[in-house]
Amino acid sequence: MSDLPRTVEIREEGPREGFQIEPGPIPTERKAALVNALAATGLKQIQVCSFVSPKLVPGWADADAMMAMVSPPPGVAFTALWFNAQGLNRALAFRDRLTIYGSISFAASEAFQKKNLNRDRAGQIEAQRALTKAHQEAGVAVTRIGIQAAFGCNYMGDVPPELVVRAVQDAYDVARDAGATITELMLADTMGWATPLRIERTVGAVRARWPDVALSLHLHDTRGLGIANAMAGLRMGVAKFDTTVGGLGGCPFAGQPGAPGNICTEELALLCGEMGIETGIDLDALIEAGHLAEDIVGHRLPSELLRSGSLDAFRRKAA
Repeated sequence: MSDLPRTVEIREEGPREGFQIEPGPIPTERKAALVNALAATGLKQIQVCSFVSPKLVPGWADADAMMAMVSPPPGVAFTALWFNAQGLNRALAFRDRLTIYGSISFAASEAFQKKNLNRDRAGQIEAQRALTKAHQEAGVAVTRIGIQAAFGCNYMGDVPPELVVRAVQDAYDVARDAGATITELMLADTMGWATPLRIERTVGAVRARWPDVALSLHLHDTRGLGIANAMAGLRMGVAKFDTTVGGLGGCPFAGQPGAPGNICTEELALLCGEMGIETGIDLDALIEAGHLAEDIVGHRLPSELLRSGSLDAFRRKAA
């Protein structure tokens, strides 16, 4: 337990993840309402939308309209997702309210990369070189590496740690050639193949090669092991996690319709709080935001905490 971090940064991705996969249509103003509710919970970073092709992701065809309705309060960063220069240019139109940084993205599974982006390894390397250049020409620093399908893949099967290391090295090569300084490396369990042992092995392999970079985890709860995997990450000192309120979302290219999305923000916040790890989050306010999310999408979300309530609520009753 000595490696547990003292503080953890929980980064909310519910709006972006959730509204990309919900059948909808969901009114733009309701998406904005969820973003604003989340911004009042103590969360410090919220990924609010995707600037992507409306043909591929119709749930975010209104990203520009939604961005016009929201503005981050002091101390809260709004971020967004894009995959090409066109998406970057759309994001730059909201530079006054978005925190914009560049990310170099690869998948450890080439099969998933082809399914998701229609690119093989060589094609992705060239695409990331071009996108990195576009970021830098726009004055946007490229500081982050993201590795998708880092723990397994519905199209490839098991993903050994050495393929993750190879994908990270590809990303670092792109960064080196562009003169970019990487400060964070994110490993994503895009399709829910991770187990605590896989977390330990893969994080360990990456740390052995790049011991000084800050690691973050993006964990899906597809098979119910998400919070156990987060605990494994915490035990290894990982202090940054991507989550979604209520468990919103899921990857539309994972080949598993209806699978749950990320680990639930409120459940990770509860776990950290009960272990004395600071998150800065008002858990009861976050649970209320989760109920709002359920009302917006019109169905029950995976989070059990939305049903049971926080322990603090019962402690107050028992006092």
